[in-house]
Amino acid sequence: MTANQSPTPAGPPPFLTLAPLQGVTEVLFRNIFARHFPGFDAAMAPFVKPQGQARFPDKLLRDILPELNGGLPLIPQLLHNDAANFLAVADRIADLGYHEINWNLGCPAPMIVRKQRGSGLLPHPELVLALLDAVVPRLRLGLSIKTRLGLHDKGELPALLPRLDAYPLTEIIIHARLGSQLYEGRPDLDGFAACLPLTRHRLAYNGDIVDVAGFVALQQRFPQIDRWMIGRGALADPFLPAALKGMARPGQAERTRRIRIFHDELYAAYRERLAGPSHLLGRMKQLWAYLIASFPGREKLLKKITKAMSEDQYRQVVEQLWEGRESARG
Repeated sequence: MTANQSPTPAGPPPFLTLAPLQGVTEVLFRNIFARHFPGFDAAMAPFVKPQGQARFPDKLLRDILPELNGGLPLIPQLLHNDAANFLAVADRIADLGYHEINWNLGCPAPMIVRKQRGSGLLPHPELVLALLDAVVPRLRLGLSIKTRLGLHDKGELPALLPRLDAYPLTEIIIHARLGSQLYEGRPDLDGFAACLPLTRHRLAYNGDIVDVAGFVALQQRFPQIDRWMIGRGALADPFLPAALKGMARPGQAERTRRIRIFHDELYAAYRERLAGPSHLLGRMKQLWAYLIASFPGREKLLKKITKAMSEDQYRQVVEQLWEGRESARG
């Protein structure tokens, strides 16, 4: 391999799942992304928000309604820590025709953690097992778990993993960070490696898959892993999933053209669906926090995008980006 060549993924095509990012990878985004950028095999929906009681409004399930999800095969996700509520929502999801749900034991958001949800449950293995004991015998769907190495201590998940062997889980997806790290620092690959011999369940890797070279390095270190979850890396580079499948990467001009078509379709869909320009611009600004990485040398435009207070201002800045004007650097 010459200095100008990139490594290529080895073996059969990897199974790639789009990670759930609350407020970003919801149904409109998932459908439109899948139409424009190949590579993903499935998507996980952002978690259904827990309610204080088992009864909840139908609008909470809007994001996962099968008739609205015409793109990637979808896995709904729950964040619940109450067995009755968990089962109530799971039954509704089963009624929609789904065959699998995911339990989120990884969300690092401080508000979630304080309520002992997401990664806030990892220091309390007895609570995790108690919910599984109550839920699994009555569950009408397959169950996977998305988790982290721990909340504050990377020994938390290794202590829990062998005890999860008692339950018929379909998969355990491990984001190789602590919850307390949020998304800072580097993934702990040694911590992930320590988990591999501790479970009979199929494992998937999640955490900072951002380019082909880094992915190949992960494949080489973890040859037993063939399922991977990618979130922020695909938002920053929508062509990454296809590249990980061995597809040719287009040049910058073609990338810009295709991203622009995707952006315009997504913008129009949000404009029709969301209530008012503030919600529309807020949603687009969230996306650009990642997508700006696809335009090297024009990162200063992100500040202008985030400052845009009207649709006209927003469109003017984004037009500079599409055209690559020198003035965009000022």
